[in-house]
Amino acid sequence: MKKIIVPLFAILLFINCRKQPAAPTGLVTEKAMVVSAREEASKIGVEIMKKGGNAFDAMVATEMALVVAYPFAGNLGGGGFMVYRKADGDVGGLDYREKAPLSGHKDMYLDSLGNVIPGMSTQGATAVGVPGTVAGIIEVHKKFGKLSLEEIFEPVIALAENGIVVTENQEKRLSSQRDKFIEINGDSTFFATEFKAGDMIKYPALAKTMRSIAKNGRDGFYKGEVAKKLATFIQENGGFVTEEDLAKYEAKWRQPVIFNYKDLRIVSMSPPSSGGVTINQIFKMMESHDVASYGHNSAKTVQLFTEASRRAYADRNYYLGDPDFVDIPLDVLLSDGYLTERMANFSWDKATKSSEVERGNVEIVESMETTHYSIVDDEGNAVSVTTTLNGAYGSKLYSDELGFFLNNEMDDFSAKPGVPNMFGLIGAQANSIAPEKRMLSSMTPTIVEKDGKLWMVVGTPGGSTIITAVAQTILNGYEFNMSMQDAVNAPRFHHQWLPDMVIFEPEGFSAELKETLSKKGYIVNEERTPIIGKVDAIRVLPNGKLEGGADKRGDDTAVGY
Repeated sequence: MKKIIVPLFAILLFINCRKQPAAPTGLVTEKAMVVSAREEASKIGVEIMKKGGNAFDAMVATEMALVVAYPFAGNLGGGGFMVYRKADGDVGGLDYREKAPLSGHKDMYLDSLGNVIPGMSTQGATAVGVPGTVAGIIEVHKKFGKLSLEEIFEPVIALAENGIVVTENQEKRLSSQRDKFIEINGDSTFFATEFKAGDMIKYPALAKTMRSIAKNGRDGFYKGEVAKKLATFIQENGGFVTEEDLAKYEAKWRQPVIFNYKDLRIVSMSPPSSGGVTINQIFKMMESHDVASYGHNSAKTVQLFTEASRRAYADRNYYLGDPDFVDIPLDVLLSDGYLTERMANFSWDKATKSSEVERGNVEIVESMETTHYSIVDDEGNAVSVTTTLNGAYGSKLYSDELGFFLNNEMDDFSAKPGVPNMFGLIGAQANSIAPEKRMLSSMTPTIVEKDGKLWMVVGTPGGSTIITAVAQTILNGYEFNMSMQDAVNAPRFHHQWLPDMVIFEPEGFSAELKETLSKKGYIVNEERTPIIGKVDAIRVLPNGKLEGGADKRGDDTAVGY
């Protein structure tokens, strides 16, 4: 009898343990939190909420503080996406992605023989799309803000004037790009200076530009003196953006992609972000499996996730683009029947070859140098925002007069269908260049509900790896019952259809696991194993408190009260 009782007790204990949410290992606060790429930005966002601002005011402040503290990706000269969930459950999305200028056309980066001109869409003024960031924050503030713009900008302008202390990570990043800054801007440019860890960088020109935005809102950037200086600067350096392009730019509210995965409800960004659609497909292809029983980062879990990703990225590259220009068959791509059919040739015995997974003959490349932040306020409003210049410091073109870098977002279009971009992503006709069209993105700001309540706010930089990093973080928390910080810290892997290889982060994956997959025909990338994403996320605990997950792969920091 005893022999039966002990195992039964153990089983009951196991079942009970599994139902208990993971104990937090990250920062826990009672009311509100910001998790971002720099402590200074997180602190300013929290400061705004303490003054009576909400999550949307904090979004404006955090976004602007990242321009100062994290010029690598924080920006006035780029764009991004926001997904929000208000305390009453209302959800929405904002697209402030950059656009092609009015003079843009599908062959603008091809030579007379029809070949892509190297570097033209990746560096310097010719790579710059019409920036959307300022339009985005003003739109958010207009719709949901509580405090005045001047009040929100005040601590940010002070940060720009008083300066930012260079971290070791920042020193490495600036040093790695310094020669490029000089090549593109000349040796008298602000960032020709060698900055070391511990140095203070002050931004008087940026502070002046921000004053113009704080005082005049949208027109403080897209019209008047700043717009004239910006357009003149871009054109003098050979670029295409005009004052008319700037004056015409508008951010756009969009319905997010909303779907269920088991008992989670996931709200993620819709096209021209590919994140929500792709993550939806991946999760739906995995949903019929008892993923938790396979074990975290086990050979079986890695294999299932890889095969779902392979098929979803193939569809992403072929079908997705700016919905204002392209008819995207979302009802088909996200239907149960279609996704069941997509996985019909999946076998546990061997890898599916990407060449056998149709749709595309296209590969995706997109920059890793993006940034994400997550915010929850004391009312229960949540904001998930991913913003970027595309490459590291964007096009590397820096306006010394206005104090910020400009994007190289034009590279996220398909310069030529079937030719990979800087991230190895291959695009199709759906993502070809057209005047005022927005380029396809992998940015995946996401909010997750559990049992009808806010459960997780999540997102990451990482170019084409963004989607897999966000998906794995959600699975870590849900299927493998990890705390928010542990879910963010866990080693990650990636597959994007083409190139047909599984990329593992260094450390955290055994030789035995890789050997098991290799024997099944998976190509394991052993050469370049980059870090995959820098996830910044917040989990709402059962008692209503918040746990931050700030990625240890960077200087990312959670701050709250």
